[in-house]
Amino acid sequence: MVLENNLSLVKKVNRLLNWGHWFCFFNILLALGITSVYWLSEPLPATLLGQLYLPLNWIGHTAFLCFLFFILTIFPVSLIFPYQRHVRGLAAVLASCALVVLIFDAYVYAHLGYHIGSASLEQAIDLLRQQIVTNLRNFVLIVLAVGAILLALQLTLSNYCWKKVERLKQTGIGGIALTVFIGSFSLSHLIHIYADANLNYDVTRQDNVLPLSYPATAKTLLARYQLVDLNRRAQLQLDKLNLPASTGSNNELYCEATRQGAATVVIISAVLNEQHQPVLRSLKLKPLEQHFAPTQASEALLNLVYSTFNTEQQQALGSLQQAPGWLNQTTAQGVSISRQDSTELPQLPWVATGTPGQFAIVFDNSPEQHLALYQQYTNVLLLSLNASSAQFRLAPVPAWSNWSALHQLQPHSVTQHLDIVPTLLAQAGCNDHASWLGDNLQKPLSLPKLTISGDEIISFKKDKMLILRTDGSFGVWSAGTLLPLNEKLDQPMLIDALKRIDTPTVATP
Repeated sequence: MVLENNLSLVKKVNRLLNWGHWFCFFNILLALGITSVYWLSEPLPATLLGQLYLPLNWIGHTAFLCFLFFILTIFPVSLIFPYQRHVRGLAAVLASCALVVLIFDAYVYAHLGYHIGSASLEQAIDLLRQQIVTNLRNFVLIVLAVGAILLALQLTLSNYCWKKVERLKQTGIGGIALTVFIGSFSLSHLIHIYADANLNYDVTRQDNVLPLSYPATAKTLLARYQLVDLNRRAQLQLDKLNLPASTGSNNELYCEATRQGAATVVIISAVLNEQHQPVLRSLKLKPLEQHFAPTQASEALLNLVYSTFNTEQQQALGSLQQAPGWLNQTTAQGVSISRQDSTELPQLPWVATGTPGQFAIVFDNSPEQHLALYQQYTNVLLLSLNASSAQFRLAPVPAWSNWSALHQLQPHSVTQHLDIVPTLLAQAGCNDHASWLGDNLQKPLSLPKLTISGDEIISFKKDKMLILRTDGSFGVWSAGTLLPLNEKLDQPMLIDALKRIDTPTVATP
């Protein structure tokens, strides 16, 4: 009697496991349809290797995720509680919930460019809240309809697989599917190892498209056997770090002829010290917290005057010999760049010496000698040209202002030299459709700040400063204290910051 009961239990478990494998197979097919949304959100690969890697990675990783979900949920339930009706019903509910989460993650990725996680939970909730606020009725109807359809589909698949399990086994589809899934998974990882060793970005740029994707890399595998030189690899990565050539400084502006704005002057001094206290008191300037600038003067000028950056320092120095494109287009608005007393400041051949315009950038090492001139302006911003730091390429500089719009920024908001030109142009009633890398500080973007200096990508989000280097190392610091923070790489923040390069932003008034 005991033997018969044991045999009966074994048969139940065996049939449940056979059913579970087929149930998992059909859910893999459903998941493949959902995960196709991730690839529709990204540009297609340009090379043959990248095009081959895409379907292999898509099929292999999606199958892996579904099988892992089966192993962690349905499989143990089938062993511990082998009652087919309960297991089948529970599996349908679990699979429906998993697909709903996958759909939501695909929706977040399509809109934000990253997946749901602890670092991106706030952004995902904000995106969901926007949909609820915009149209609550449609949102509820869509969620209920999708949930009901998925649950009905899962119950149908569960019932079909249970009734047809023997017939499905006889078709031979299972062996073919297993070969395709395992083969795709293995080949995709091998291709990624090769692409990572040879810096094939058409393949490696697909790393984070699918959720929970951790492809095998050559960095540790090949370096262990001295098959790749990591120092040369890092240098190759640096050489391939290129930015778009066009920036807002060379594009056509559209200025309002009748625009009347408050007169604004930005005063740049090489060093700000105690001798400038009379200027601060006379102009009623208050400290502007967390204003960052490059440590190199030439790079600071590039950020300040052109509102752009460049990874090639020689090219940056060459571009400073020509006036920015926006300057000649704003003469009617009285925008100017001039020099009063700047013996210690870099000599730019196109900077005029004379009276500043209504909206002006002035290089002046002795602003206390020209108080009468600066008192004519409603808004005054006094800055050091470049920072002084041995640890960072971008660091805080002294900054004072009486500009109310700047002091109304959120607490811990970082400002940069990159923001000066877009803000001045907006104040002057000028805008364009260029890709400004800085913000109009009167209406800043919600994207994190971004600067690229040499081989470092630097991003700010409130008080967090993230530095990522081309060799893969990174660090996270407090922007206010410059103390290191014990945090992981905030990938969503970095992806959001890099959108400044790809997404045109308008310096609207």
